[in-house]
Formats: sequence, C-alpha cells, structure tokens
Amino acid sequence: MTTVIREQDLEALVVGVTLLGSGGGGDTGAFGRMLRRRLGDGELVLRDAADMPDALVSPIGVVGATSVLMEKLPSGGEFDTAVRAVSRWAGADVTGLMPLEAGGLNGLTPLIAALDLGLPVVDADLMGRALPRLDQFSWAVAGRSLTPCALSEPSGQVIVVDNVDAAGLERAVRSFVAHTGGWAVLALAPTAVEAAAADAVKGSLTRALALGRAHAALEPWATPADIADGLGGRLLASGRVEQVARHLIADGGAAFGRGSVCVVDSTSRAVIRIETENEYLLALVDGTPAVTTPDLLCLLDRRTLQPIAVDAIRTGDKVLVLALPGPTWWRRPDRLTHVGPQAFGLACAPQLLEAS
Repeated sequence: MTTVIREQDLEALVVGVTLLGSGGGGDTGAFGRMLRRRLGDGELVLRDAADMPDALVSPIGVVGATSVLMEKLPSGGEFDTAVRAVSRWAGADVTGLMPLEAGGLNGLTPLIAALDLGLPVVDADLMGRALPRLDQFSWAVAGRSLTPCALSEPSGQVIVVDNVDAAGLERAVRSFVAHTGGWAVLALAPTAVEAAAADAVKGSLTRALALGRAHAALEPWATPADIADGLGGRLLASGRVEQVARHLIADGGAAFGRGSVCVVDSTSRAVIRIETENEYLLALVDGTPAVTTPDLLCLLDRRTLQPIAVDAIRTGDKVLVLALPGPTWWRRPDRLTHVGPQAFGLACAPQLLEAS
C-alpha cells in the first residue's frame, strides 16, 4: 500500500503529526512551510516496506532542543551530510529514509530530506508518536543497536558514534548538541528495509494524515463529544485552564521541564490534572488516573480546535482535553514498561483506552 502526499494534503499532515506529538515534538509550523516549498506542485509517495524489498533504509530526524530550531533553522545540508557520513562508516549506501518519530516536527523532517536527496520514504517510524528519549526508539526496546549512527549540526560538524548502547548514545548526543547550537540531525545506519520495519511502528505517517483529515472535517460549533468522536478518541474535559505549573528537573546533566496543567470541566466541574514533561503524560480526573502515555493526550483550543503544545498552554485558555489511542506496538507488557508513566517517574500503572 502506498500513500501519496500532495500540496493539498500538507495542512492535514502537519496537524496530524502535531496530534501524534501529544503536546510535544517541537513546532511543526516552520517545517510544514519548508516542506510546502520543497514539494511545490509535485508529490511524495509514502511506501510500504514490502514494496521496496532491496532498499537500505536510514531512520532520520532532528535531536536536541527543538525550540532552538526557530533561532537556528537548518540549511538542508545537514540531512545529506549525516546520511553520507553513516553510509561511509557502514560501507553501504542509504537508498531509503524512515522517520525516527512520527509525532511533531520529526514526522516532517524525513520528508524534506527525501525530497532533497531524491530518496523514497517508508511509512513507518520508531515511536509512532513523540517521545523524549533515544532508549524509547522501538529498535532499542526490541534489543537492537542504534549504532553506528551519524550526527550533523548546522555549522558543518559531523561525528559518527559506534559501539555504545542507547544510554551511551543519549549521552553522546546531549554532549554534541550542547556544544554545537542545541540541535543536530541524527541518521541511523542503513538497514535492510525488512529488518528496519520488523521492529518499527508501521503506517504511522498514514495515520497522521488520516488524523489531520479527520480534524479538518470537524465543525468548530460541534459538541465536544462529537469532536472527540470525529478524531476517534475520548473526551476528558471541556473547560478552562485554571493553573499551569512548571519546573526543571535534572537528569544526567540534562534539564527537562516537568509540570502540570489543571483544567476544570465547565459542565461537571470535575478537575482534570495533566502531568507533563516534554509531552502530556498522565491525566487524572478528580485525582483518579484516567489516561496515560503511550496513549495520546491532546489539548485543543476550544475556538480554533488547534492543538496546544505543552510549552504554549496558559492559564485562562479554554480547551478540550482529549485522549486518542496510542500506537498498538507499545501495548505489549514488556514494551509498555519503557513508555508507560513509570518510565517518566510517575507512580501510576498504565491506563490505556480500549483497543479498537
């Protein structure tokens, strides 16, 4: 199965990857505009792994502080540099690309890279949503090595990392981006497409496009319940943000924003508390856990229905709090431990929506 992306699909795709970001994943707007310029009146095909059996695929995306991207935009050469470096080290040419994560701006960056490099894109990724850590790549959770890989940053520096585990790679990435402008392009080693897709979340970009199209079909005056139904999710609240709390925590030398958002439902007066880090992680209704990661928690502006990011939510915002099903890949118990609430230091068992 293939999915074709054209100019008229881009707005829906941007909204879809934003929803898969669950409040995180970085600002998709600038990369959506960049993708629109690259695509023009052409088209981009999202391919099923089975349709390109001889391809050697490199998962690729941006790592580091995505907020810095708005100050230090990519030139486009970073993708080519990273792909060439990892190809040289591995002794094999990359002939296809795959997103590292489908949520947020990394659902778009491989498409830009594919247009620049003239390579096909596999409709799969290593998260199925946005998640903050490299050890939460599906390859790492499945016990596969993430190295060799290459990092390329905007001023031209390139490093290749090999023979380290996911935690070691995380430390190497943090150190590199801390000294080179805050972000870099990460390209994993060229891998036979069948093996690459075996431990990946399949169909993630197609899902993003479908979510975006469902969002575009919503009527702003629809009831909150109908809006949730239209997106295939569950309504947790429709009300006003009464409190936003944020603070930094240290984790191995890196600073992460930990916080919470409190929303009071305008009808029931129930209090919904949402625990946050880079993404929305856990929703409690009157103190009882209701939905947790890896399901998707999304806050939509009540008037425009646009998703609101964790770092953009403000006291007084009128919002809809929705839960959407997360990727089914993570539902297996041995995988769930890596992305459930306890993986973020939250003392709560996973609370997932019923599988459809």
